[in-house]
Amino acid sequence: MVSQTETAKTDIGFTHEDFAALLDQYDYHFSPGDVVPGTVFSMEQRGALIDIGAKTAAYIPVQELSINRVDNPDEVLQPNETREFFILTDENEDGQLTLSIRRIEYMRAWERVRQLQQEDATVYSNVFATNRGGALVRVEGLRGFIPGSHISAKDAKEDLLGQDLPLKFLEVDEERNRLVLSHRRALVERKMNGLEVAQVVVGSVRGIKPYGAFIDIGGVSGLLHISEISHDHIDTPHSVFNVNDELKVMIIDLDAERGRISLSTKQLEPEPGDMLTNRELVFEKAEEMAEQYRQRLLAGDDAQEEAAEVVEEETTEVVENVATEETSEVVEETETQVSDNSDEELASSASE
Repeated sequence: MVSQTETAKTDIGFTHEDFAALLDQYDYHFSPGDVVPGTVFSMEQRGALIDIGAKTAAYIPVQELSINRVDNPDEVLQPNETREFFILTDENEDGQLTLSIRRIEYMRAWERVRQLQQEDATVYSNVFATNRGGALVRVEGLRGFIPGSHISAKDAKEDLLGQDLPLKFLEVDEERNRLVLSHRRALVERKMNGLEVAQVVVGSVRGIKPYGAFIDIGGVSGLLHISEISHDHIDTPHSVFNVNDELKVMIIDLDAERGRISLSTKQLEPEPGDMLTNRELVFEKAEEMAEQYRQRLLAGDDAQEEAAEVVEEETTEVVENVATEETSEVVEETETQVSDNSDEELASSASE
């Protein structure tokens, strides 16, 4: 008779090694860069344990919980919550994987800002810091930079802290981690909706450079280039203007894509040199001279259209003549071939 002890020993054929081998057989292979679903297994002080189906629970540290600053895991995760995780590193010596949510948000944020740039969208963001070069903001969680040259002329950089600014994208480069934006371009675009070429506007001198003067017109800056101040020669804009001078200027170009407004007082001069000798007369007759400039533009456009029509007519005539000549040549060639074939047939009949 076999004892119960012997029977038990006979039935036991599944060891710990067998169990581990079975787990290996059904274990998934996880690699850094994979995005996998996982469930929050346990909340820790500086992170959380996540069940993603591996032999060992994976770990996500607090610094990988969000693209934004997080101090405690419960700000982002809840017990038993299921969501996507990015596998950040391979297994450590304990067989544990490190996960990230921040990397998923990072990838999606770059995808989103690329889309916004393609749409030429205006975004609003809060200035959280400034430095010598410009101002820092966050867009979709990504840190962005506004160069000083692309900040509104009427605001000092330090005064922008805490302000929500309208912004346009200048550069979106994920590989170089560069997100550059323009406050000026957003303002210019908004301002341009009410501006047009040959329009006279009132502005004040905000800055003077060797190549021209920057004029503030309702919160946006336009350039009055030295070549557009007067018909007479000018050595330097400093000899004509002072900072805070109020001027009447005419818009001669609007470039929304580059956020630039080009201005002129030269086109407003009744006589060459009036801007240097009789500025008040220039401002008095500004609208009248601007209208003359507008009419010249319209005449120039009409002349261009007429020239284009003449070119199109001449091109059509040449094409038609060429087509007629080619058709005539084909007809003549066909008639010659028919004639040659008839002569050959007659000669063949005569010989028979």
